[in-house]
Amino acid sequence: MPSGESMALPPVINRIVSGSLVLQIAVGIVAGIALSLISPDAGRASMLLGNLFVQALKAVAPVLVLVLVAAAIANRRSSHTAQLRPIVIMYLVGTIAAALLAITMSALFPTTLALRLPEATATAPQGITEVLGGLLLKLVDNPVNAVMSGNYIGILVWGVLLGVFLHHAADSTRQMLADLADAVTHIVRIVIRLAPIGIFGLVAGNLAESGLSALGGYARILTILLGSMLIMALLINPLIVWLRTRNNPYPLVLTALRESGVTAFFTRSSAANIPVNLALCERLDLEKDTYALSIPLGATINMGGAAITITVLTLAAVHTLGISVDLPTALLLSVVAALSACGASGVAGGSLLLIPLSCGLFGISNDVAMQVVAVGFVISVLQDSAETALNSSTDVVFTAAVARKGD
Repeated sequence: MPSGESMALPPVINRIVSGSLVLQIAVGIVAGIALSLISPDAGRASMLLGNLFVQALKAVAPVLVLVLVAAAIANRRSSHTAQLRPIVIMYLVGTIAAALLAITMSALFPTTLALRLPEATATAPQGITEVLGGLLLKLVDNPVNAVMSGNYIGILVWGVLLGVFLHHAADSTRQMLADLADAVTHIVRIVIRLAPIGIFGLVAGNLAESGLSALGGYARILTILLGSMLIMALLINPLIVWLRTRNNPYPLVLTALRESGVTAFFTRSSAANIPVNLALCERLDLEKDTYALSIPLGATINMGGAAITITVLTLAAVHTLGISVDLPTALLLSVVAALSACGASGVAGGSLLLIPLSCGLFGISNDVAMQVVAVGFVISVLQDSAETALNSSTDVVFTAAVARKGD
């Protein structure tokens, strides 16, 4: 048999591989919901598929970021460095705008919490200095430890340094680095094609384990959180993009929500969704040298959803305790929430442990603040998923607003 025929895929498998990933994910979602309702035990067992998918994404993402960043800078052109600056500015503007939106929503719809929950045991940062100090320590992390622990700040530093000093290396060396980046990218594509199976397992397992009944008592706070994130995704982000491009932003915004936000909604990790975003940027025909840097950076500092979560839950605690909030304090909260959000690390639930930091602005004790964190974990089935979908899809939206080829 000729080698070409021996390597050919069966028609059914070929149709699956070449089919619409979004449609396959939708089928996986429906199948997962059905399985959790028909057989909760089987749904819980299928969680293994979801865990394997998330673990595979987390396994390839650090290596992918290190290699892509190093290759992008080593082979960079001056125009790409110029492109990165406005993307970073959009990231920071978007995060602060999200915090201000959350303050406005909390003022319009003040919410109180029933703070009679078991005290959370996790350790939270005690001040903004501790958060910033932790970020600085991550900058000088051992490269092997950074890759193993998923420290994307450290990975970015090492990728940038390697790229800078390999920029003047021999052409063959830089080509080898580019070939290595391509090889890792192909591995990532294989993992992404498994997304429908992984999301099927995540949906079935989460619904079988927790269900949606636990969310009933927190419907109001959850509505404010999700409403704020929806306004951010469909109004504020498009406005920021329009101010940059003066073009209709909604085709780009809706594409990012569909192809990045859906996957991020179920993985609940901006870091795990980095490979998905990189693949989407490639399909959008963006400048690779730019998005290879901006997407991993966005998973670290572009945290509009986290800023909303920190601000809304903090102000819910403030309203519960009857503390008055003046305008300067509210503005300070927006800045602290934005800075804290940048320390959320791109991992599932990362923003919740930073709530005590914002609560400290109002003299709220750590014991009460950690009960607010516990409320966050109760509603995180939807809150954290929506937060990650907003964060991760926005990385693509802002990158595409700047890094289109020919711009």
